[in-house]
Amino acid sequence: MILKYLLEKEFKQLLRNAFLPRLILIFPCMIMLLMPWAMTLEIKNVSLCVVDNDHTISSRRLIDKITASDYFKLVSTPSSYQQAMEEVDKGNVNIIMEIPANFESDYVNGSTPQILIAANAVDGMKGNIGSSYLSSIVSNFASEIKVSQTVTPTIGIKESTLNLFNPNLNYKVFMIPALMAMLLTLLCGFLPTLNIVGEKEIGTIEQINVSPVNKFTFILGKLLPYWLIGFIVLSICFLIAWLFYDITPVGNLGVIYLFSLIFVVAMSGMGLVISNNSSTIQQAMFVMWFFMLLLILMSGLFTPISSMPKWAQLITYCNPLRYQMQMMRMVYLKGSGFFDLLPQLFALLAFAFVFNSWAVISYRKQN
Repeated sequence: MILKYLLEKEFKQLLRNAFLPRLILIFPCMIMLLMPWAMTLEIKNVSLCVVDNDHTISSRRLIDKITASDYFKLVSTPSSYQQAMEEVDKGNVNIIMEIPANFESDYVNGSTPQILIAANAVDGMKGNIGSSYLSSIVSNFASEIKVSQTVTPTIGIKESTLNLFNPNLNYKVFMIPALMAMLLTLLCGFLPTLNIVGEKEIGTIEQINVSPVNKFTFILGKLLPYWLIGFIVLSICFLIAWLFYDITPVGNLGVIYLFSLIFVVAMSGMGLVISNNSSTIQQAMFVMWFFMLLLILMSGLFTPISSMPKWAQLITYCNPLRYQMQMMRMVYLKGSGFFDLLPQLFALLAFAFVFNSWAVISYRKQN
């Protein structure tokens, strides 16, 4: 009965705020509609400068082949490498490709011409991936020339590529499930923390402290509304992913909801621990933002965990967001079932138990 009145108080307090309910609904919609386009893992429109010292049909064909792709944008064709470097210094060019003189004649005579690819490595990822794309196009062009110059048929190897779980190599299929996990982290970890600390600042929590409400009931009353909000937001994200991106989970939605329930319990417990040790909203926001940033960066959302240093990979084992993102991606892309996700299940259950036990113990109710 006491829990019923606590929940009624929480919902009235939430709805009385004109801004917060709108933020709860608008924020996930904006994240789901904008972030998959902004956080693209593809490198396109790389600024290219070509120094053509050959001026033959073959060199022209190579340039046309490169500019025909969506990855490169031809900015200029200076007459010398020094002029091209001036464009790099101005920030107008990412990659320089210099075609040597006698490029076509070397191929005709059976020699191997050397093409220079110079990448601006200030942005290491763009320079590395851009030069790899360009090298692949040049190699493909060289193979075409060899085939066209071969008179007698040769024995070759024919390769067949099969992309498992994501045949179209659509990065949004990989990113959108992870964004859903990130939203649950922000809503179910951040908002309960600010709610409790806000009551500390205005003094209303003192009324709870002198009431017969026990610690467990008080904490449950604080968390249940945000758990409900988390599941409503998760359902909205499923709908947006289907309507705007035509992305639906290969696996069972029930598995996602089950794991998400455990995850929001864990993150809410973490938020409660922070709120119990914070005196002001400003203090709680700084601490919460520090942990949220660390959790997101070490979850594999932006950088694959396997690409991190060994010491960083060890830290990710203490990150509950890592296991939730793994679960979301495995269910969405691979159709994994409950028994395929037992490692993630046990990890999330451990986090939920530790954080919530810590929260109940650290909350001191003075009578």
